[in-house]
Amino acid sequence: MANGKKSDLERIRQELRKLAFGKANDCVKLALCENVDIESLDLSLLTEIRRSDKGMVEVKLLDRIKVLEQLAQMAEGGDEKAEEFLQALLTGIQDDG
Repeated sequence: MANGKKSDLERIRQELRKLAFGKANDCVKLALCENVDIESLDLSLLTEIRRSDKGMVEVKLLDRIKVLEQLAQMAEGGDEKAEEFLQALLTGIQDDG
């Protein structure tokens, strides 16, 4: 495997670990506090936030189980499976952009 791809895989693994084990504190802060500096918050776990006119707040976070499953698949399959995942991810990004 090329050295560049290996470092990309490691970055993906690190990001998946952060998503799997990160805290949602900043997401809750955004939902409940006023005058929050959004730029200073880590909202990587946040997928959706809604506030109704009656004051109800709904916060949706990413599915950590899916992230953990992806990490487990990468660990089981070794670098070959991880490289397939990376290639699929890059293909998806290119198709969107």
